[in-house]
Amino acid sequence: MRSASNGMEDLSLIKKSFFDEVSKAGNAMELEKVRVAYIGRNGRLTAILRGLGEMSLEERRRVGPVVQALRKEMEDALSLAADSSPLVVGHSVDLTAPGKKFNRGHLHPLTLAEKKIREIYQSMNFSVVDGQEIESDYFNFETLNFPPNHPAREMQDTFWIKQKNAEKLDSKHRLLLRTQVTATQTHYLMSHTPPFQIVYPGRTFRNESVDAGHEFNFYQAEVMVVGKNITLANLKFTLEEFFSRFFSPKKIEFRYRPSYFPFVEPGFEVDIKLNGKWFEVLGAGMVHPRVFEYAGYNPYDWQGFAFGMGLDRLTMIKYNIPDVRLFYSGDLRFIKQF
Repeated sequence: MRSASNGMEDLSLIKKSFFDEVSKAGNAMELEKVRVAYIGRNGRLTAILRGLGEMSLEERRRVGPVVQALRKEMEDALSLAADSSPLVVGHSVDLTAPGKKFNRGHLHPLTLAEKKIREIYQSMNFSVVDGQEIESDYFNFETLNFPPNHPAREMQDTFWIKQKNAEKLDSKHRLLLRTQVTATQTHYLMSHTPPFQIVYPGRTFRNESVDAGHEFNFYQAEVMVVGKNITLANLKFTLEEFFSRFFSPKKIEFRYRPSYFPFVEPGFEVDIKLNGKWFEVLGAGMVHPRVFEYAGYNPYDWQGFAFGMGLDRLTMIKYNIPDVRLFYSGDLRFIKQF
C-alpha cells in the first residue's frame, strides 16, 4: 500500500516541476503539452488521483483534498499563462481586429421569380402543384386534345425517351420529356374533384436551337381554375392581378389577341406593355371540353380556364436580362447581381 507521506512528497516534486515548465513555455502549444503531461488523462497528477484507491480511508481523507487543490491551482496557472502567451512561436493574434466577411450565397433569378409566383398565387388562395418531368405521350399530348398525327404536335419538337420496341407501345407507355407543364393538368383533373384553383411551375424540354431567346431546357408556370360558372372575366381578373403584383410598382397595360391552342377554346395570347414596350407573355383560354371529357368530367357541368407563361421570359423582362443563356451559364458574376 502506498503511504501518505510518499504521496505528499510526490505532490511537492510535481508542483515544483509543473511551475518550472509553465514558466518556460513560450506559446499556447507548449502550454498544452504541459497540461497533458500533468493533468491530462495519463498525467502525473492524474496518476496520483487514481492511486487514492490504494490508500487507506484515513490517508485518502488527508491526501485527496490536497491533490484536488493542486489540480485547481494548476488549471488556474495554465489559464493565466494562456491569456498572455501567443498561439504560435514568433506570432501573435490581435483579438481586437475585425473578422473577415464571408460572402453569402445568392438565389438564382429563376428561383426568385418562381418564389414570387408561388407567393402571389398562394395569397390568392391557389394551391401549388408539382408535376413529373418524364411524361407519357398520353398526358403530354393526347389528353390535351393533341390526337396522334395532329399538326400542332410539330410545334413542339420533342425529346423522346429511348425505349425497347417503342413503335409498338401505346400512348400511355410511350415516354418523353414533357414539352409543357400543361401535362400536369389532366393528372390533377383525374385525381381531384372541383372546384379548385391551382398553379404548377416546373421545368420543360423542347428540341430547339439555342440562341438569345430560346433554350432546350426552360421553365413554365401554368394556372388552372375549375368550378361552376367560371368565365373569361374570372380569367382576365386573375392574370391581370398576378402581373400587376409581379411587376409592381411598375404600371402595365394588357392586350388580348385571338389565338389557337388545342387544349383551350376560345384561346388567345396576352401581351403586356411595360416601360413603353409591348411583350408577348402567355397563352390563355377556357379549358377545352375534350380535356374535361378525357378527365371524366361532363363539360356541361364544369367550366374552367387556364393560362401558361414562360418563367424565363418573365424573369428576363422583370430584370432586363438580354440573353436567356445567361440563366444556365453558371457564371457567378451574373448570379451575384441578384
